[in-house]
Amino acid sequence: MKKLLGLGFGLLAVAALAGCGTTEAHSSADKALNVTMVGNPATADPAISGDSNSSSMIGQTEEGLYTLNESGKVVAGVAEKVVKPTKDGTVYTFKIKQNAKWQNGDPVTAQDFVTSMDWQVNPQSKSQVANKLQYVKNYAAIQAGKQDPSTFGVKALDKHTLQITLSKPQPWLPDILATAVYPMKTDLFKKYGNKYGTSSEKTMSEGAYKLVGWSGANDSWSYVKNDHYWNAKNVKIKKINVQVVKDPGTSSNLFKSGKVQETTLSGQYIKQNANNPEMTTTLNSSMRFLEFNDKRTVTHNTKVRQAFSYVVDRNALTKNVLQDGSAAAKSLIPSGDGNNPQTGEDFSKEVGNLVSYNPDKATKLWNEAKKELGIKKASLELLTADTDEQKHTAQYLQQQAQKYMPGLTLTIKSMPLAQQIAKGAAENFDIDLDGWTTDFRDPADFLQMADGTSSVNFTKWNNAHFTDLMNEVSDTASHTTEQRWTLMKEADTYVTKQAGLVPLYQQAKAHLVSKSVGGLKYTMMSDAQYKYAYWK
Repeated sequence: MKKLLGLGFGLLAVAALAGCGTTEAHSSADKALNVTMVGNPATADPAISGDSNSSSMIGQTEEGLYTLNESGKVVAGVAEKVVKPTKDGTVYTFKIKQNAKWQNGDPVTAQDFVTSMDWQVNPQSKSQVANKLQYVKNYAAIQAGKQDPSTFGVKALDKHTLQITLSKPQPWLPDILATAVYPMKTDLFKKYGNKYGTSSEKTMSEGAYKLVGWSGANDSWSYVKNDHYWNAKNVKIKKINVQVVKDPGTSSNLFKSGKVQETTLSGQYIKQNANNPEMTTTLNSSMRFLEFNDKRTVTHNTKVRQAFSYVVDRNALTKNVLQDGSAAAKSLIPSGDGNNPQTGEDFSKEVGNLVSYNPDKATKLWNEAKKELGIKKASLELLTADTDEQKHTAQYLQQQAQKYMPGLTLTIKSMPLAQQIAKGAAENFDIDLDGWTTDFRDPADFLQMADGTSSVNFTKWNNAHFTDLMNEVSDTASHTTEQRWTLMKEADTYVTKQAGLVPLYQQAKAHLVSKSVGGLKYTMMSDAQYKYAYWK
């Protein structure tokens, strides 16, 4: 899973990068590229990575069977080529490149992929991204503890031949293989077990860069060119220095002073850079939403959740509060996440606007809910990450909810993203300002967030009708693409109207990129990959 991204130690960040030079200093291949990240990664273990910061780090240092080219298109990575499935779309057989090597020079083997995928689906790993492999044979039985992970439909036929057997067709599997499935060094995993990926010393890279100097908790580290990478000759920049910078003002100042050459902007700083030719803004494949703990009395009430939806003026939130190019949500599915297989119409546009701002209706629903619950007052806690974006959003929600929901006290609890995710997974919250970034263009990846059978449903909202709909959506062997499309529209409409989740906005991503750097491109589905970067 990719939980959405999560800055106050500005002077420390400036000091840490003070010796890194400026954008005008040198143009040699030996010059390091200095970049920022908006929060701390939780893990370098690709099998369990569930947050955007970890996924970003892993995506720069690992490579899957497939990868994304400069324009975000799926191409062959560690595999020799992009393959066509056999047996009615259920069997994929890959040959791994003979020259694919780990950073220590050892060959990447088919078993390294088996090790990673078996661990990803193993219940003991508690992987938040296990369900990305739900179409692989025996997934459900293994997750339920009824079969051993060794029975998973991923086999090493020989040292360089990997076979994946699905229980039913999965047309979007190539996207997942390019962005969310990576190998793990088998002997290293046997040595460290669940400690694999907790630091750069306990992991190993086979991508364009190796991870150096990451302790698992520090705020700076490096990506150093992996000379054993099969395509190392085309990697132009030898070292990337990464600094965690949570405050967008600090990020902007670091960029202006030449201390970093790529950074992320948010809030007012995007507006301030509207005419800056070095800024690029792209709508992201992500949705921010509210999760309500269904196991707690007040937030279990449907009218409470619906009231929260009606107090949000999504246009005001995106244009006046965030001011970062984010788009008001119309449903749970972001714009650009799928197209009608017959007409090509965008899913979100075809479903239409399912949410609205109606404070009077919110007050009415809230008062009805209080009567049903037998209460006159309620105190709830809103869990958020400690980012500029989430703090401002939370403050807006707090103001609106307490204004139009009389008797409600809404307290904001902010913390680092990794802690927020941990509390969400432990169901230790009332309301969680959460989000999801997809790795593939298919609405089902967002819809599963409200499915009672899904490992990423932190709300534990367990609606039988919705689960039945999602089971139908998942039955790709019995439904045509058109039938499945109709079922997903029905599911999106139902969950949004029931406020199983309350969608807020589709995130935008804005970056400042130095004019001295080329090759950094951003698409809806992917951030820039440093292996394509070069000094102009």
